Amino acid sequence: MTATDANPTAQTLISFRLPEPPERHPDEVTSYHYVHLTGNPHFLARHFAKPETTIVGAELFLVAARRSRPLRVPDLLIAFDVDPDLYYEQNGYVISDQGKAPDFVLEVASKSTAAVDLGPKREEYAALGIREYWRYDFTGEFYGVGLAGDQLVDGRYEPIEIVEIAPGVLQGESEALGLWLRWERDVKLLGWYDPSTGEHIPTFDSVQDQLKAERAASSAESQARQAAERRVLELEAEIRRLQERESRG
Repeated sequence: MTATDANPTAQTLISFRLPEPPERHPDEVTSYHYVHLTGNPHFLARHFAKPETTIVGAELFLVAARRSRPLRVPDLLIAFDVDPDLYYEQNGYVISDQGKAPDFVLEVASKSTAAVDLGPKREEYAALGIREYWRYDFTGEFYGVGLAGDQLVDGRYEPIEIVEIAPGVLQGESEALGLWLRWERDVKLLGWYDPSTGEHIPTFDSVQDQLKAERAASSAESQARQAAERRVLELEAEIRRLQERESRG
């Protein structure tokens, strides 16, 4: 007997599958360039360190229940204490099946979606019970601001404080993630900072830089060790020469 035979409910959940999201407008690829290309989902998942109960997903439908009409396709969705396997088996996030709404949703601005992100989508996400709803605008023009976030309070969204920590640098704190989100005008990439260290979580570039540094340090250490070994051999040879000279004298 399989696990699904023993648990008809599990079989019912797995057998349900959402349709594929519709093809996006060409200018909506901003989420790929400014969120996914840098490896954010992968490294966020590693940062949270509980892959068996954490979903860091994107580009799949988010719905209230199996019989609900597909509503939205978030650019980034994060949920804790849920079932990642079910998320992929059902081809999306079904709140009634997961037992809770996502903790965090992010939308990336584009000309064709900005008005929806700021209006209907904000209302829908609040109604679904999503704890935090963030918007990131690499231009600062589509939303009128580079970074904005809302936190659910008594069923309604209230703005999260965004601080300009330096000229052209905006930062807000996500309590849901335990991270600082940062927008920098000159960088045009969304930053994810760990408040405990003040450092950015790893990215593909930072991991590569670390590997290069470690290899360089290892090479330098190896060269230093070889130089020390050569020096020892030279000293041993010098001692033997002195000993031979003394024995002849």
